[in-house]
Amino acid sequence: MDLPGGLTNRNLKVANADGVCVVRIPAAGPGLLGIDRDAEHANSVAAAASGVGAPVLHYRPGEGIAVGFLSGRALGDADLHRPDVLHRVAAACRQLHAGPRFVNDFDMFEVQARYRRIVAEHGFRLPDRFDEFTPAVARIREVLGPRTDTVPCNNDLLAENLLDDGEQVRIIDYEYSGNNDPCFELGNIWSEATLPLPLLDELVTAYYGRPRPRQVARARLFALMSQYGWMLWASIQNGSSPLDFDFWSWGMEKYDRAVAAFDGPDLEHVLEAASQPE
Repeated sequence: MDLPGGLTNRNLKVANADGVCVVRIPAAGPGLLGIDRDAEHANSVAAAASGVGAPVLHYRPGEGIAVGFLSGRALGDADLHRPDVLHRVAAACRQLHAGPRFVNDFDMFEVQARYRRIVAEHGFRLPDRFDEFTPAVARIREVLGPRTDTVPCNNDLLAENLLDDGEQVRIIDYEYSGNNDPCFELGNIWSEATLPLPLLDELVTAYYGRPRPRQVARARLFALMSQYGWMLWASIQNGSSPLDFDFWSWGMEKYDRAVAAFDGPDLEHVLEAASQPE
């Protein structure tokens, strides 16, 4: 049976004499997003070894991957407003981040630049004022500093990629996985679920075990870069994907929030807070 969701895959729940698994088949299209399926497979194996991901049962390059079916309920944005759920999500992230390193790195600044070149090369639609924020992006990158102490991250933690059985949260879908700053993961969770700011503080505190104002600020900056970068993902999909989905509106919801952050009064304060020593 087909499982809902998945904008770059078809997901099938398959039952046979050996049990139940999920088969993920890449969606048709020109492959402009640069998803590395070999890295996805290797990182899925590493995530399974950490105890957070589903066991990998089979991989056929170019055709798909099969993973064990995990019991539990896919979360929704509203679930992440509950502190007990948010704490289980933080624990799952800590477990993944402490597990085996992934075979590749993920840097949203580099991804955003690559996606911008693809949009230009193919003449895809670009939202108003997009390039106007290039100097602010450069400043954010400078404040966040060089990439050190990276950990294996999923990098795409919308609520539906989190499965909760009431005791433990498991993490699925490693298409965009790679070693990254943990604050990107936390900020991306907060952004994808459009949570209020106090819940970002709750998530960061639960992850680190104590209040970390500087890491909250860093997570906010990474969230802004997530919104800005994934808008280009939506532009590429809008111009190239055969799927019947409104990618443009999906991306503009994120972009509008990014513009509000770039133009808003808080950015200078967040940059200053992220620059402070621990």
